[in-house]
Amino acid sequence: MVEKQNIKIIISGGGTGGHIFPAISIAKALIKLDPGIEILFVGAENKMEMEKVPVAGYKIIGLPVAGFQRKIFYKNFTVILKLIKSLIRARKVLKEFNPDIVVGVGGYASAPVLWAASRLRIPTVIQEQNSYAGITNKLLAKKAKLIFVAYEGMEKYFPKEKIIITGNPIRQGLEALGNLKDEGYKYFGLSPEKNTILSIGGSLGARMINQSIAKSIDKIKNSNLQFIWQSGSLYKARANIQLHSANAENIKLHDFISRMDLAYAVADIVISRAGASSISELCITGKPSILVPSPNVAEDHQTKNAQALVDKNAAILVADSEANDKLIDTALQLAKDGTRQKELADNISKLALHNSSEKIAKKILEIVSENKKR
Repeated sequence: MVEKQNIKIIISGGGTGGHIFPAISIAKALIKLDPGIEILFVGAENKMEMEKVPVAGYKIIGLPVAGFQRKIFYKNFTVILKLIKSLIRARKVLKEFNPDIVVGVGGYASAPVLWAASRLRIPTVIQEQNSYAGITNKLLAKKAKLIFVAYEGMEKYFPKEKIIITGNPIRQGLEALGNLKDEGYKYFGLSPEKNTILSIGGSLGARMINQSIAKSIDKIKNSNLQFIWQSGSLYKARANIQLHSANAENIKLHDFISRMDLAYAVADIVISRAGASSISELCITGKPSILVPSPNVAEDHQTKNAQALVDKNAAILVADSEANDKLIDTALQLAKDGTRQKELADNISKLALHNSSEKIAKKILEIVSENKKR
């Protein structure tokens, strides 16, 4: 009797937490459905997935791939060389690991791995997180078996018959926050008697959000609120000096928040960038939100993500260029308006798509099962 071989799956992509945390969430859902699955991540060298994925318990291989330079065009010669090297290495990894399927979650490493997989006739699927698909995913979609999306109307980018609306996978533990408030107040050193604003600038930090907070430290200090400020590692040292100088004890500074479940549990209002994963988390947690889209992303997709919520009266949008003057005043005003907070919370909760990781994992295993029957 031939022993049954374990299913092997490669998950490729990364660059930011917006790609990495959904990828890890999909991996955990796959393992939950079949504990015998072997999962290998493929990311970009020197990007945060090379740290975060091993911490989550998974093996990862890095490619030298880098993003194209839109402003300094001559640097793209090096980018092209790295892409060629990445394609060669991706092909080698695929032949050695011999996966049953490859899952692309976006980010630099996704393109060479999925392209090489399609050339080797290995099934691929794509998880498109944004409401606006980038050119790379549009090209890769031609060979993909399925495309998992979070927004309606994506047939303008992808073949309609391949699209499945699943929502975006989110970090574990965010679906039920009701019992975590007391633990959250203790964890962050906060009072249950005061309202809390949580500011998250993405896993790498957000310069304009940080500048807006720094400019308004005195306003926050003199309010009857408490503030959790995730600055990102690049900005923490300066933010620490500014806080120490102002002696603002109601502002709790963190470069990175590992317990986002506790942060969301205590937050009454959230200030955030408008990356797809962040918006999915805000929908699931049902938090009144002020979105400050990053202007430094392809096709300005964060503004499109944010506008999709604003159109449904489910969030407030403050442009990055106006944040310095408007952001904190908007947050403090919202903190005084309980009716508006409830309205935003109710509307954003209606947009939540639950159990996304499990839906994606089941479809992935269905494709593998069908292939093995042939």
